[in-house]
Formats: sequence, C-alpha cells, structure tokens
Amino acid sequence: MTLLKRNKLGVVTSGSLIDGLTARLEAHASVEDMRVGQFVVIQGEKHEFFSMITDVVLEATNQKVLTDPPNGDPFLHDVLAGTATYGTVNLSPRLMLPTNVGENLQPVKTIPRHFANVFEANDQDFTRVFGQEGGLQFEIGRPLDMDVPVCINLERLVERSNGIFGKSGTGKSFLTRLLLCGTIYANVASNLIFDMHSEYGWDSRSESGIFVKGLRQLFGDTVLVYTLDPDFSRQRRVDGTVLIGLDQIEVEDIISLQDELNLNNTAAESSYLLVDRFKENWLRELLNMDSEAIKEFAEQAGAHTGALSALKRKLSQVARLNFIKDKADTSVVDRMIDALAHGRHVVLEFGRHSAPRDYMLVANIITRRIHRRWIEQTEHYLHSKNEADRPRQLMITIEEAHRFLTPAIARQTIFGRIAREMRKYSVTLLVVDQRPSSIDAEVMSQLGTRITALLNDDKDIDAVFAGVSGSSGLKAVLASLDSKQQALVLGHAVPMPVVVRTRAYDEALYKAVASSTLDVLSKPFAQVQAETDELFPD
Repeated sequence: MTLLKRNKLGVVTSGSLIDGLTARLEAHASVEDMRVGQFVVIQGEKHEFFSMITDVVLEATNQKVLTDPPNGDPFLHDVLAGTATYGTVNLSPRLMLPTNVGENLQPVKTIPRHFANVFEANDQDFTRVFGQEGGLQFEIGRPLDMDVPVCINLERLVERSNGIFGKSGTGKSFLTRLLLCGTIYANVASNLIFDMHSEYGWDSRSESGIFVKGLRQLFGDTVLVYTLDPDFSRQRRVDGTVLIGLDQIEVEDIISLQDELNLNNTAAESSYLLVDRFKENWLRELLNMDSEAIKEFAEQAGAHTGALSALKRKLSQVARLNFIKDKADTSVVDRMIDALAHGRHVVLEFGRHSAPRDYMLVANIITRRIHRRWIEQTEHYLHSKNEADRPRQLMITIEEAHRFLTPAIARQTIFGRIAREMRKYSVTLLVVDQRPSSIDAEVMSQLGTRITALLNDDKDIDAVFAGVSGSSGLKAVLASLDSKQQALVLGHAVPMPVVVRTRAYDEALYKAVASSTLDVLSKPFAQVQAETDELFPD
C-alpha cells in the first residue's frame, strides 16, 4: 500500500497524559484552518498518536507585542507571524497506532516526546482507525473536512443499549433511520420500533419537504408494520391492528403514567390492593365500582376511599382510548413477538394516538411481554446449551425516551430494567431524545454508544458525557456543531470519539442496502410463523 504524504502542522511543545497536549503551529499553518474536532497524527518514536483538536489558541513570545499591535499593517503582521506571534492547538490523544501497519490499535497510555511532529490526518489514517465499509462495518458519516467513510461496528452497537440525542430539528429521526438500516442490512439484530409519529415504516416527509423511503419499502416483508390506528393507516399496508385488553394492563404501566395522568403518591399502593383481590381483572373491577362498592372495598382492604375514587376517575381516561377493549385477542401481539424472535423487524405505528400517555402505555405493555419471553428463552438456552435455542438479539427503539426513564420511574419500569440488566438476555434499547438530562443517570451510564447532534442546554451536554473520560474537550467539540447533519459519535461501537457529517438518507443509501441478500428475506412469513408455532405451541 502506498503511503500518502501528510501535511505537517507543527510540533508538540508541552502537555500531559491527563490534560492533553499543546502543539505550536508552523508559520505556514493558518490558525483559521484549524477546527475543533479536526484530527491529527502525532509522530512519536515508537507510536503514532491519533488525536483530536479540542481548542485553538493565539500566543505571543512577548506580551509587549500585544500591547502595541501592528494596527492592521500587512507587512508588520507578516514579520511578527510565526516568530513573535503564533498559534497553538490543544490536542487530545485518542489512540496509539503502532508504526507497523496491521498491528492492533491501542488505548493511549503514554505521550510522545517534546517536539514530536504533528501532521494532518489523511484518508489512510482514517481507514486504519475506523475500517472500511462492509460486513459489520457500516458508514455513519464522514469527517467534516475529508471525504472518507467513518464506520461503526454494528455487532458492537447492538451488544449494548445506545442513545441518539440532539435538540429538535437536528435530524435525530434520520440518524435513527440510518442505524436501523444498518442493523437490518447486516442482520445483527431484530428491531422493534415504537413509531410515535408514524415515520419509519412507510415513506414520510422530511423537513426539507422531500419524501423519503420507509423501512418496509427498503427491506420488503422482512419489516412488518402494525398499527394502533387502522383509520390512519387505511392508505398504508399494515400487517395487523394492535388492541389492548383491560386485563393486560398492570400496575407498572400505571406507575409509568404518573405524570401524564396526574396520579397521586397513593395510586400504586391502591392499585396493588386491587390486584391482591382481583388479580389481572383489577382495573376492570375498579372501573365497574360505584361509590358504595368503592367504600365497601376500602373498608375491607384498608384502602382510602378518596384515593380509590380519584384513581378510578383518572384511569377512566385510559379505558376510553379507542384501542383499549374490555377483552382483547392477544394473537396480534404474539405474532409480532414471534416475528422478532425469528429475525424479522416490527414497526408499530401510533397514528393519531401519539400522545405521550398512549405511547407510553402501549410501549410498556408490549415490551413487558418481550422481557418475559426473552428471559424464558435465555434460561432455556443456558440449560440446553444448544445454539439453536439462543434468543435472537433484539434492539427496541423508543422516542421521547426521557418519559420512560426519568429518575423517579426508571427503577420501576420495564425500560429501566432493560437498560440496566437485559444485555445478558440479548435485549437492548435505542433511546432517542432531545433532553438527555431528564434520563436517569444510571441508565445514561449504561449506554454503550452515543450519537449526539447539537445540544444547547449545559445540563443536557453534561448528561451525554457522564462517565466519559476527557469529556471537557469533547464538550467544546459538541458545542461547535452545526444544527444540521453533524453529530459527535462516541462509545462502544467506534474506536474513538469522532465528529461526522452524517450520511445522507437518500438514493445512494437505498442502492447500498438494496443489495442485501439475507436468508431471512427469502423466507415467506407464513413459513416463519409455522416454525414459531412448532417452537412455542399453545
């Protein structure tokens, strides 16, 4: 392989392993060409250090020069530049590259010597660090100042829960579509997408007014689309309508709606008293009680009459939802879960039922059933030790994730449990949110890979970098992003943090994923369903 010549920028003058390095720029290297987030390579004696620029600084050898500036005289400016005045860049070393090409990358455990040469990173350096697209390597974007792919490892991505963050209008939905395309194309996991705004299954309109293809159009029948709102989906092909029975709603689902329904602190306690008496029919029985029945039950169970009456009044809002029935056939939800277990992908559209209350209720109920199924299958696999019994890796995508994962409810709800413990059961989350500071800190610490577009709130920025070493320099990088099509990628699926121009969701991507020849695509869903019925008979 012919090595490309690198452009020298300067030399290292000071620094430490903890605080990073400072490099003085060459006279020919313009300060204005240096950008926060840009990558350089420091040529050490035994290693090359792949590093990120975290700050650009103006310096002077003598402060007296600054007290009497050259007053815009170009000649004096040229005389002083590079001698009396100069620029420096602060560098954060991220990886050590052995001088022998082909050896493994290493984490940074030392620093180069004084006056080590600093070069602008070239295409070969990026390819060496981030790999070439293909197999499990999927292009997420390109460096801001270069035209070389930056790839993430999809297998490592789905091993842990992940987050996509950014303020409204920064392209979180397109980043989410991009990752979903990669995982479906590479067949590394099944995907369950709770599609709050009905924009992932079929084509949807972008902010620029262009209609973009949905996952069903790109991947055919390997992506199944279900709906809560058949009237909304009348013009779109769907594979079933989801209905929820009152007996499928558990106390945990009600706890997660505490803010949405304005429940008081005694709601959970009162609900559990009802469960103790009526089991799965607790909600139906509560809604059927009149004032005398509520008073009688309160006296027998030791409950508060006023609290029970308030609970009935507020939960009546749930019972009036169009998709809530007194009793509902569970076969549609069971088919969804069976499809996921056999390598297909499910998009659940909410249509006009996109209020947070509706979204949270349904997502909790379905995810809880998945939680139980995957735990059972994992335990069966551990007992049989037969690879055929290993549960399929599953990634669940939730929007407005902070509503499910606030500190107050994250420990009590299914999504909090998945974020903390379900990795060992082959289930992870893809959380999409504009307010990461509202997500429980323990949950944030469990996110393996974080893809972050522009954020303005300091609390949100601090939340994204919780538990990340060297985060002070990265915060400056994040603050410098444009509001469109730029993101900072860091964590388990990439070798080091990197700022990218995110890959466009366009015809080029459609063409790239259209070459997919996964075995699961060639199986009719009826065949998959038959196989499911054999494995999980009634």
